[in-house]
Amino acid sequence: MNILIYGIGGVGGYFGAKLAITKHHITFIARGAHLEAIKKNGITVKSILGDFHSRPGLATDDLKKIPAPDLVIFGVKSWQLAEAAKNLKPYVKSETIFLPLQNGVKNSEILMEFFPQNQILGGLCNLISFIESPGVIRHSAFNPGITFGELNNIKTSRIQMISDLFEEAGIKHLIADDIHREIWKKFLFICTISGLGGLTRVPIGAMRESEYLYEMMQKTAHEIVLLAQAKGINLDQNDVSRVFRIINDQDPESTASTQRDLMEGRPSELETFNGYVVQEARKENIAVPVNTLIYECLLPMEKRARKISAVKNRK
Repeated sequence: MNILIYGIGGVGGYFGAKLAITKHHITFIARGAHLEAIKKNGITVKSILGDFHSRPGLATDDLKKIPAPDLVIFGVKSWQLAEAAKNLKPYVKSETIFLPLQNGVKNSEILMEFFPQNQILGGLCNLISFIESPGVIRHSAFNPGITFGELNNIKTSRIQMISDLFEEAGIKHLIADDIHREIWKKFLFICTISGLGGLTRVPIGAMRESEYLYEMMQKTAHEIVLLAQAKGINLDQNDVSRVFRIINDQDPESTASTQRDLMEGRPSELETFNGYVVQEARKENIAVPVNTLIYECLLPMEKRARKISAVKNRK
């Protein structure tokens, strides 16, 4: 198979490095010093499960050079997904399969603006990893895994083919019985902690210790469940309880990637997290006051970060 990993950050870098160990042709889309280091030395993953190193068949920032992919795995942030899909569109084929792994619940919808629905899967991943230095990914928590499936939840031959691919690469994976529920389950966790973390600028332990902030997290989660149920997603109070067991088990110094982006003045996934909840709740006529508070308080910061980023990209 020709497999394209679009975005070689923490997610794409880890899973791309795993896939590059296999017999398949793996292409990395990366940029800058990270790309140059990968071209020269391959990619190294420093992992709590054991370090490893691999080389892709091709690493480039020029889509004109890629072989037409059979499978595209998107490793960019959710706010970058539309641009990535737009850039990639001229270089794929009618049989190409697209697997988004971004946080958020509308990634498949975004891809449908550019590609036919029957080429798009649903997916998510669980890991904590980041670029430590050019060509080096640091994996610091969790046994990384990918959950994926057809949008209609049918166990097709191509789903089994991708499962076999992940098995060959040694990637923990799960074919979901209900991929939409699985995506919303992760969204319930990550959205509950990310925006409030960005607003308070403290790690999860400090939010747990504050009775007021802990209650705010609970209210955030309940509002997300209300929205999910309005959209026909099978979430309930048991899922909230599960999320808070995970929150309570987190290292007290943990921070979410979106929180770190907000704190460091980078464009973040705010719009696809709390912003999505606010906008969709308005359509469903659901009150989400806590998500609205978080979103509106962070929005000026987000707009400033995107403006600065746009200026830098034009230079």
